[in-house]
Amino acid sequence: MAKQTHKILKMGLMVISLFVLAACSSTSDTEGDMSGSEGSSSSANSSGSSARSSAGSNSGQLSQEEIRAQNALRQTVFYFDFDIAEFKTEDRNTLTFHARDLASSPSKRIRLEGHADERGTREYNLALAERRANGILNYLIVNGASRSQIEVVSYGEERPAQSGSSENAYSRNRRVEIVGR
Repeated sequence: MAKQTHKILKMGLMVISLFVLAACSSTSDTEGDMSGSEGSSSSANSSGSSARSSAGSNSGQLSQEEIRAQNALRQTVFYFDFDIAEFKTEDRNTLTFHARDLASSPSKRIRLEGHADERGTREYNLALAERRANGILNYLIVNGASRSQIEVVSYGEERPAQSGSSENAYSRNRRVEIVGR
C-alpha cells in the first residue's frame, strides 16, 4: 500500500515537472518568434536559460536543475543485481544529488541501510549488504558528503521489502535505503 502511494506521488511530481517545463518552453517559443528565426537547438537553450533566470527572480519557479535535484532526492532506495555489491550505473546521477545535498547541509545526517535477498547464509548476506551500503557511502563521500553525516547499517536478509521466493521478491530485497536521521 505504501509503495503504491509512493508511486502515485512520484508520478504526480513528474506530471508537475512536465507542466513547469512546458510553461518555460512555451515562453521561450514566444521569445524566439520575436527575435527572428532561431534554430531548434537555440530555442532549447533559451528555454533552459529562461528557467534559470526565472528561478533567480521572486516568481517562485524552479530551474530545471532544481527540479531534477528535488526528484533525485525523492529516490531513496537503490536496487542491486544478484550477488553484486556495486550500485547500478543509472543511479550515479541520483546519488550525486544526494551527495551535493549533504555537502550543502553539514548538519544533515542519514543512515544507509543495506539489505540482501534470502539466498545465501545469514553471515554472507550481512557482509554483502554492508558492502552495498559502503559502496554508496564511498560514492557520497567522494562527491562531497562528510563521513560524519552518514551511518551504515547492514540488515542482510532480516528485513525483506517483499516476502516470497520469486525473482521479483528477490530483486526488491537487494537494496540500500537512504533514511534520514
